[in-house]
Amino acid sequence: MSDAAARTASVRRKTRETTVSVDLALDPPTAGYKVSTGVGMLDHMLEQLARHGLFDITVEATGDIERDPHHLVEDVGLVLGQALDRALGERRGISRFGHAIVPLDEALALVAVDLGGRGHASIAFGFEREMLGELPTENIRHFLAAFAAEGRLNLHVRELAGENDHHRVEAAFKALALALRQAVAIDSRVAGEIPSTKEAL
Repeated sequence: MSDAAARTASVRRKTRETTVSVDLALDPPTAGYKVSTGVGMLDHMLEQLARHGLFDITVEATGDIERDPHHLVEDVGLVLGQALDRALGERRGISRFGHAIVPLDEALALVAVDLGGRGHASIAFGFEREMLGELPTENIRHFLAAFAAEGRLNLHVRELAGENDHHRVEAAFKALALALRQAVAIDSRVAGEIPSTKEAL
């Protein structure tokens, strides 16, 4: 379900491997979050997305994390992307583009987004550890790629500096939050038009 006027969406996905529920509001009075996935580091990153993006996000997810968190992490990315796409509706009047460079101690991350309707992810940052708590670091790329594909956005993530893996990831998610905050913002100068010379996104 979605409410384009209010720019909100609720998406549910249930498979044999996971059950994921996401409620998203792009223009809440205050940024809030309620996140429960069973993967602590993923919860932490989704909270960063809500807090710094100024979104209201509720995520409830369960899955076969006793095998491997891969299915759950990817499906949360898919459903969150679908919620973003639905909340944006026709994407009329949005700024469309956003970018941010965010430091966290020694780490520095750059993120750029284009809400132009084409899903693509280009992610370049490395890890020295295999796990961050219960989250395999390789699954972070899967989350971001799934989010970009289902959100129909062009996403570029670059590590400009970093030594600590937690700092690398957190800087990247904070930068993503700020970039999305810019891109989803309504620009009154375009008077509700679709921000494309094709007049469609």
